[in-house]
Amino acid sequence: MTIVHTLASGSSGNALLLSCGESRILLDAGISCRRITAALRELGLEPGSLSAILITHTHADHISGLQTLLKRCDAPVLATERAGRELAWRLPAVEARLETLDFGGSRSIGECAVTAVPTSHDAPGSCGFRLDTEDGSVGVLTDTGYVTDEAADALLGVDLAVLEANHDVETLCSGPYPYYLKQRILGPQGHLSNADAACFAAALAESGASEIVLAHLSRENNTPAMAQTAVEQALSAAGAAPLLSVAPRDCLGPAHVVCRRSVCKR
Repeated sequence: MTIVHTLASGSSGNALLLSCGESRILLDAGISCRRITAALRELGLEPGSLSAILITHTHADHISGLQTLLKRCDAPVLATERAGRELAWRLPAVEARLETLDFGGSRSIGECAVTAVPTSHDAPGSCGFRLDTEDGSVGVLTDTGYVTDEAADALLGVDLAVLEANHDVETLCSGPYPYYLKQRILGPQGHLSNADAACFAAALAESGASEIVLAHLSRENNTPAMAQTAVEQALSAAGAAPLLSVAPRDCLGPAHVVCRRSVCKR
């Protein structure tokens, strides 16, 4: 059985766990090691049980807990070549554990095949991931100004998608953020809006996704209700009805069981 849990999801910190057989893969470590450990223990796990740590990019809300976490486990750290260089510069202790992922190439981690896909974000070598197991496939796409062609090619057809719905454009534009920050978020190396997420969610559902989890919502420029409503409307217009939810910001999320649409019994 393949299960995905978000440990935290939002602009203040991100971490996600994929469990498949004996493999435990952590995607990002953007919350404290204490919080990661507490979330793992809720699942009956310890940091030492991690098989690998995947890093999407080097912004603090994705790596802030990594340095301390490395003292609690022996797991290798996998990132793209450019992100890995940046990571090693920021956290020298990572270098001895670092393994490079090539875009488009698949790497086996236990029962899971991991593929990095490029995103468009203002961080060197930023990426999303496709993870394939015998039970089905998972796509993780956050922190991107738009859905790159490579990400669309790789992720269309996944069974479970964890997809950024960072902001409502009107709320962001009328909100208190300074102009430069609004422009960064709205720009091609920023974050996906609810409308962008809705469009890609419909394409994901039409290509086979049986569940979509909305992630990385801004606390100031979005709400779970706004994000979910925007995506629900797009799914309805496309005649699609996958399971849809919003990942909790600051706590362990529910178990998302990965299964192919043809065998899912909801």
